[in-house]
Amino acid sequence: MSSRIEILNDGGFRSDGRKQYELRDITINLSQQGTADGSALITHGLTQVMVSVFGPREAKMRSQTLHDRAVLNVEMNVAPFSTGERRKRSRADRRILELAAAIESTFEPVVQTALYPRSQIDIYVQVLQQDGSLLPACINATTLALLSAGVPLLDFVCAVSGGVHAAAPLLDLTTLEEADLPHVTVAVMPRTRAVTLVTMETRLHVDRFRDIFALACDAGQAIHKEMRRAVRGRTVALVGAMDAGPKLHHPSGDPDRDDVLMEDR
Repeated sequence: MSSRIEILNDGGFRSDGRKQYELRDITINLSQQGTADGSALITHGLTQVMVSVFGPREAKMRSQTLHDRAVLNVEMNVAPFSTGERRKRSRADRRILELAAAIESTFEPVVQTALYPRSQIDIYVQVLQQDGSLLPACINATTLALLSAGVPLLDFVCAVSGGVHAAAPLLDLTTLEEADLPHVTVAVMPRTRAVTLVTMETRLHVDRFRDIFALACDAGQAIHKEMRRAVRGRTVALVGAMDAGPKLHHPSGDPDRDDVLMEDR
């Protein structure tokens, strides 16, 4: 396939200075956002996504309630300023609906919905900036937001995109690379190495697919380490804030004895 842009130069570097197997920088922010039960702001290079999770809570519509498990509801919105074309996309846009459906199908076998019968878990995805690998960023942010909300998962879900240029596999594609290369998105659970999603919107030779798939699974392990580090850091910060809270003063120095005295009174 002839390329309209220089994907790899003679030194083996891509247009943004990365090697072919190198991932872009990932930043994660798990701070509380508004009234959401859990939220995550994740940046893959220049792609930025924020996900908010509400629930598990009572389902809004009885017709959609399931008596044996919770229902996942995924809604996605793309900010008009997220791309250079400044095109406003409605929630009924076909591309947005496809991405929302892919996220929902990815997490249905991972979220332990059987623990919350007759309830609903709402996942709101907000795309703030786009520069390729949008679906992997949405999936990774959704994983972190669900964990932040305390929703039990079987495992982390880590996603990455991959493509092929002149028989050379590439990972974590940018917008220019996605427009010019056959590519695939793979989401894996790192502990069991089970695959929860594989999407391919362009034709790809089966031999090339095998190489990209193996690389994507290994890249998922690297992304998993970053996500675990962020979750652990957030947990430590919350525990530290709880320990720094006001302490109950016991006049006698013995909390059990003070409780007895209070009962006698």
